[in-house]
Amino acid sequence: MPQNISSRQHQILEQLRENRNGLSIDELAKLLQISRTAVQQQFVALESEGYIKKHTLTKTAGRPLTLYAITDKGINCFPKQYAWFSELILSDLQEEISPERFKGYMQRLAGKLAKNLKGRFAGKKLDERIDELSKIMTDLGFQIKTAGESGDDKEIIQANNCIYHDLAQKHQEICEFDLTFMSSLLDREVEQLSCMAKGDCNCKFRIKK
Repeated sequence: MPQNISSRQHQILEQLRENRNGLSIDELAKLLQISRTAVQQQFVALESEGYIKKHTLTKTAGRPLTLYAITDKGINCFPKQYAWFSELILSDLQEEISPERFKGYMQRLAGKLAKNLKGRFAGKKLDERIDELSKIMTDLGFQIKTAGESGDDKEIIQANNCIYHDLAQKHQEICEFDLTFMSSLLDREVEQLSCMAKGDCNCKFRIKK
């Protein structure tokens, strides 16, 4: 659960997840045994962050009744376990094909993703491309910073976390995905200087000019 969601907001999201047709403020207040005002106060933050939305408007005894429902973003706040399934798929794939073909598969996969994002890089200079790539990687969950080894140029992209660390430890070919993805979008060769899956403190990449 994201840190910006309080325990009370978590309880509200749980109730809305269990009642996908939506609940009114009064219904939530009764379920949680708190006041309408307390529910409304929590709704302000949850709705502004996109975790809940007004679901429908019905009439009960002549009065309009607003129902609230959880959004996909709200559902995604709850814990998931994708890693075990990804590991199952990758291990099975690796058994079926040679290490070189598995590495090539990762490169092709990265190339397809990069192709879908090419429009965001069209007509941009290298520094602007690096900034755009940093935004994309941040959205994916990486903690990114850039630096230059000479002058003011950005030549280094450093990730202080790995979003698939456990998988990369078992299948280091996954690092080829990052290299191909970055190289394709920057239109430059990228070399990896350090790798967390191999025990380094971060994943560091140098952009060759």
